[in-house]
Amino acid sequence: MPNSPLPFRPQQNRVPSVYRPHVWCVPAETVAQAWLLTSAGSARSGPSAAQTLTVSSTAFRDGGTIPVEFTCTGGSGDPPPLTWSGDPTGAKGFAVVVDDPDAPGGDFYHWVVIDLPATATGLGPDVPASAHQVKNSAGATAWTPPCPPSGTHHYRFTVYGLSAPTGLGGDSSLREAFRTIQRTAVVQGRLTGLVTHQD
Repeated sequence: MPNSPLPFRPQQNRVPSVYRPHVWCVPAETVAQAWLLTSAGSARSGPSAAQTLTVSSTAFRDGGTIPVEFTCTGGSGDPPPLTWSGDPTGAKGFAVVVDDPDAPGGDFYHWVVIDLPATATGLGPDVPASAHQVKNSAGATAWTPPCPPSGTHHYRFTVYGLSAPTGLGGDSSLREAFRTIQRTAVVQGRLTGLVTHQD
């Protein structure tokens, strides 16, 4: 499958500034949910649409190393700033999905944000009040910074242009979010960054 900064700063949706786990204990329910996603054909590859968006970050280049300040081992642990451009024809809103396909148990979803406004051209640590963060693989409705247990992992920042609002809330499941994104995605783009385990 192919490959988000916003001027909004609603305090209630501020991503936690520190999150430093080195090992995640994933609830059985989340594991089961991941299996369902995989069996539905959407967890391993994610939703798909025409790749007409270019996703970039001022923090790292595509295929480059994500700076330590955006990981669990240093700095604020905030997500790196994302921007996107290109032809968003047909997009009435956007979704951002960040995943690690190299996680020991399969795809680990670090951040899922849905219903960003159609006027959005990026995403930073502050999510606009009109958007929703879906519970990620760590069980948080927030960004979970990269924290690979070993080796070098790839972190994929995928932006989807959606043909209609999802109608989902923050209590929606990953499965529901992916099904809706898959059904409404008309364009997409991706930026990939690398993080290497730090002892």
